[in-house]
Amino acid sequence: MPHVHDIIQALKLALKRRGITYSDVAEELSLSESSVKRLFASGGFNLERLQRVCDFAELDIAELVQIAEERRRNVERLSEAQERALVANTKLLLVAFLLLNDWSFDQIVSEYEISQTEGIRLLAKLDRLKIIDLLPGNKARVLLSRTFSWRENGPIQRFFEDRVQSEFFDSRFSAKGEKRLVLNGMLSMQSNRIVQQRIERLAVEFETLIKEDRNLDLEDRRGTTLITAIRPWGLGLFEQLRRKTSSAGRRS
Repeated sequence: MPHVHDIIQALKLALKRRGITYSDVAEELSLSESSVKRLFASGGFNLERLQRVCDFAELDIAELVQIAEERRRNVERLSEAQERALVANTKLLLVAFLLLNDWSFDQIVSEYEISQTEGIRLLAKLDRLKIIDLLPGNKARVLLSRTFSWRENGPIQRFFEDRVQSEFFDSRFSAKGEKRLVLNGMLSMQSNRIVQQRIERLAVEFETLIKEDRNLDLEDRRGTTLITAIRPWGLGLFEQLRRKTSSAGRRS
C-alpha cells in the first residue's frame, strides 16, 4: 500500500488533470484556500475530508491508490548488468515479467514449477537488482515503470530477437484472439511519422486497458503481446535488383 504522502500527491495530480483548483476544493470543504494548501502540504487530510474531495472530483480512493502506485514505478530503463542478470536466469526473467504484469507471489508459485523457497530466492535477487522492493509476506513492489524500455541492442533486446521473435511469429494468426495485419504501400516520411504517432496512441490505449483489467481474476486475463512496426523497407531479394542510379535507390 502506498504511503499517505504518495496518495496525497496522486490526489493533487488527479485534481490537476481535471482542472480542479485549490480554490474549488476550498469552496467544497468550506475552508480558506490557504488552509487547503496547508492540508496538501502537510498531508493532514482525515478520511472524511479525503472522501469528500474524491467525491467532488468523481474519484474513488482505490483509483488514488492505483495512481500512487504507478508514480512509484519510476525506473524507465535497466542497466546493462541488470539486463544480463535477467537473461542469464530464465526463472528470474519469468518472475520479473509476471510481477510486472501484476501477478502475486502465490499465483506465480501455483502456476509455475517454482517452489516457495526458490521463489523467495528469486524475489530476493530481484530486490538486490533494484527491480522490485521486497515487502513482508513475499509481496513485491515493482519499481519498473509500465512504459519502461529495453536498452537498444542490449541483452534483453538480443534475447527477444534470438528467441522470442521467431517463436511469436510462428503462427497462422487464425486462432481466437489472434490477428495479423500486414500493409504495404508508398508513404512519404511525413505520413510515416503520422502512422508512428498513431501507433504510440495505440500503445497508450493498450496500457490503459491493462490498468482497467488489473482487478479482474487471473483466470479472466491472458498474457497478450502486441507488436507493431513500421519502417521504410523492401524485400532483400527485390532490393538486390534495384538499379543503383534509380531515384528510389538514392532515397533508401
